[in-house]
Amino acid sequence: MDKVIHNCIIIGSGPSGYTAAIYAARAGMNPVLFTGQEPGGQLMITTDVENYPGYPDGVMGPQMMEDFRKQAERFGTDIRYELITKVDFSEHKHKIYTESGEELMAHAVIISTGASAKWLGLESEQRLMNKGVSACAVCDGFFFRGLEVAIVGAGDTAAEEAIYLSKICKKVHMLVRRDEMRASKIMQERVNNAPNIQIYWNSETDEVLGTEEVTGVRIRNTKTNELSEIAVSAFFVAIGHKPNTDIFKGWIKMDASGYIEAVPGRTHTNIEGVFAAGDAQDNRYRQAVTAAGTGCMAALDAERYLVEREII
Repeated sequence: MDKVIHNCIIIGSGPSGYTAAIYAARAGMNPVLFTGQEPGGQLMITTDVENYPGYPDGVMGPQMMEDFRKQAERFGTDIRYELITKVDFSEHKHKIYTESGEELMAHAVIISTGASAKWLGLESEQRLMNKGVSACAVCDGFFFRGLEVAIVGAGDTAAEEAIYLSKICKKVHMLVRRDEMRASKIMQERVNNAPNIQIYWNSETDEVLGTEEVTGVRIRNTKTNELSEIAVSAFFVAIGHKPNTDIFKGWIKMDASGYIEAVPGRTHTNIEGVFAAGDAQDNRYRQAVTAAGTGCMAALDAERYLVEREII
């Protein structure tokens, strides 16, 4: 008996994966979507989402992903709650392997495995997540407008988010581990020129303070070992993200950080028939709405690929 070759397999869920599934299913591609370890992605640990169009009163992240999932299923997406652990893109009929050892084949593959925020590894950081601790100032800064907040990080992302926060918050306390920043010169100038950003050099986070919500942060001077506390209402971590792309190494072209390099303005990768969407290929915006947009693009690109080869 010949092995079934699926038209389209989507690896990963979240806004990009589910959106790709909606478009692929409506196009008659009969997609199979593997959710991975975290069905719904980072939004499953996000509380209020107020910046996604169509939810005028806001929506809880898990509820939003439940809506996405139901819509994908409505059009016939085969959703499987498994993790893909290995791929083989050596032939046009791409091979996908699940954690249970099952081998599947597909003409087109859409990668939407996302990226995970890097954390400091503090117990209090995890305990107070979504209670004032966040890894996305653009997503959650609005909830703390007019208040004092802290942000940890020294690169361009940290600088950008500190500047963003400075426009809506009373004061931004920026914690930098060394005596210099890694951010580009122009970004450092913008941070230095913001009157309500205070930089704490040679400072690392010792503890995020608070029981039910963030009330402050305790920092340690890396040179003197001196401890001090700052009263803040929110603590933002901006030390980078790690794309969930390890299983594609050796097959898919990536940048030095592991983000998939897609053709500019499209979702095509260096492997014919393999497309990338969402935060796995986006190291700049990392928003639910942009992830959903590239999920749509990936499904349309995959559909065209299949049509041109008279597969569908």
